[in-house]
Amino acid sequence: MERSGTSVWLAQQGTIPAVTPELEPLRRIAAYALCSDPDGRVLLVRAAPQSGTPGVWSLPGGGVDHGEHPHDTVIREVAAEAGLAVDVSALREVLADLRALPHRGLALHTDRLIYESTVIGSAPDGHSARPNGAVDLARWVSISEAGGLPLRPFTASVLGLPPGQGDLRPDDPPDLPSFLALPGPDGRPRAQRFAAYAVASDPSERVLLTRIADGYPGAGRWHLPGGGTDFGEQPTTALLREVLEETGQRGEITGLLGVASHRDRHSMGPEGYPIDWHGVRAFYRVEVAEPTATVVHDEGGSTAEAAWFSVEQAAGLRLTEVTAEAFSSAGVAVTVRD
Repeated sequence: MERSGTSVWLAQQGTIPAVTPELEPLRRIAAYALCSDPDGRVLLVRAAPQSGTPGVWSLPGGGVDHGEHPHDTVIREVAAEAGLAVDVSALREVLADLRALPHRGLALHTDRLIYESTVIGSAPDGHSARPNGAVDLARWVSISEAGGLPLRPFTASVLGLPPGQGDLRPDDPPDLPSFLALPGPDGRPRAQRFAAYAVASDPSERVLLTRIADGYPGAGRWHLPGGGTDFGEQPTTALLREVLEETGQRGEITGLLGVASHRDRHSMGPEGYPIDWHGVRAFYRVEVAEPTATVVHDEGGSTAEAAWFSVEQAAGLRLTEVTAEAFSSAGVAVTVRD
């Protein structure tokens, strides 16, 4: 496969090794703060010289620890990177990107959750909060000033600016399942998984649900259509794919409702052994303008059947906790039955 111009140029300069398909795939989930001040400036942080992208600017934030809610990640990371306390409010955006890290032999897929946040107390213009870490400076900048800085592509996207050259993308992204179980500190397998789910409705205001198959956690309960995203896949693309595979319906995403974070320390699934699971799930509102008879195309998977229900009918079903939480975010009043 022909290499992209950026990777060829960098390799020719001897700055980094050429990107190859042999890069080891790795996934992570991260959360960031979009903070504005009364003058319309945004808070950005600069990557330190010892980081993977020295001198590149981004929104403050970082990786979500196992079992941690992304909301709490934002508070922790802004304090560490900018020395500021923030109040985290609405989930603004969810997106994914791929980065090649040849110096570490990695191709990194990151699912990024962007939260609107407000700084509590004073906000200095520059602060070296963690000079020996990944960040060496935090600063308030105008949008026009930000446009002149080397920005991480996801940061440029959130700010409505043209994508920068801050990241190197793998030329031939490797494959990786939606989760990878690895030994945790206690020796037990643990896995962190990002997924996207739909609160889907039709013109008659029915809701679309799927029943979990035997052998999977929550077997027999009704769940939202959706599931884990593939390596290199955007959440919205993954969601519409999953809705079609699990229910046979074609829909349109009309809004982002929120995110849930759940940890199950002893979940037993088709893997055949207990896993310490941490699931981070984004909920989207989906409209199906032309509903059809439901059909499960992904046979042998976690979905046993799919069906349309009125809100009253859905309230009488055995729903998963995640489904009830998403309905609540969408303003649909249902409860979880045992």
